[in-house]
Amino acid sequence: MSSVITFSPAHTIVPTYECFNRCSYCNFRLDPEENNLLTKSKLLNILKQLDSKRVAEILILSGEVHPQSSQRSQWFAKVKQTCDIALSLGFLPHTNVGPLSWSEMKQLKKVNVSMGLMLEQINPKFMKTVHKYAPSKEPELRSQQLEWAGKLNIPFTTGILLGIGETQSDIADSLQEIARIHQKWGHIQEVILQPHSVGTRQKLDFPSFDPQQLPAIIAQAKTILPSGIAIQIPPNLIPDASFLLECLGAGATDLGGISPLDEVNPDYPHPTYESLSAILQPAGWSLKARLPVYPQYFAWLPADLQKAIAKKKKSLIWKN
Repeated sequence: MSSVITFSPAHTIVPTYECFNRCSYCNFRLDPEENNLLTKSKLLNILKQLDSKRVAEILILSGEVHPQSSQRSQWFAKVKQTCDIALSLGFLPHTNVGPLSWSEMKQLKKVNVSMGLMLEQINPKFMKTVHKYAPSKEPELRSQQLEWAGKLNIPFTTGILLGIGETQSDIADSLQEIARIHQKWGHIQEVILQPHSVGTRQKLDFPSFDPQQLPAIIAQAKTILPSGIAIQIPPNLIPDASFLLECLGAGATDLGGISPLDEVNPDYPHPTYESLSAILQPAGWSLKARLPVYPQYFAWLPADLQKAIAKKKKSLIWKN
């Protein structure tokens, strides 16, 4: 009997690449003059070209607008509009757009089957280094978001960033913070172990994470995180096939959203379902599509979102 590794058949929508943060390693952000908010017509054009029988998740990933900015309400309306339109076309939204207010989270809960925010690292020392010009990366603010998601019963994805100068102790502390919050609220469905990978957009000469450390960190996460939390790794950032299998053997259980473009790491194309299967099946792994919300959380969602999930489960066609 084969072991199962899951993935989400996904497509990413970016309302804007503009961001008031300036993380030293970022390969996502563009300056304000280079981009504006995604128009409704362009959004519709993108979504209508997708095959709703082959794509389950619409990941709404955005640059951040300052909470006090005069553009915040317009930006938030665009994020919500993206969710509304995605739902109307038979997709399941998952929003990850940076820290939100309590009111914003409550509104997006109604139109998202799950949401997410990377914790990154809990040690505040990074606010003096890679996050020096990134106010929303304040660890207390990010922990608060995880707490609020729990209080609001929002199925949630979080994760840690690797390769930004963290120690083994920093990694353990960050994983323990995630575990602590989950033990209170039970809402964290997956944790991403995200290796920083050098890209052409980053401003500083910042090296990639050493991937040889990843299996040990996966094993460490497995011992710290509650057993119900999936451990996710991005396959496009794993250097070769045998190493991917080593990571799965260490305890990784999910490969995240597989879409045409990794917007966070645009220099590293996602593998296809077929190419991943060619690696996994001979080694005894079965690649299985999943929805962006895990089954144990279906009952948490509003009735209309539960209906959307039921419809998607019937219509989604994928080789499993």
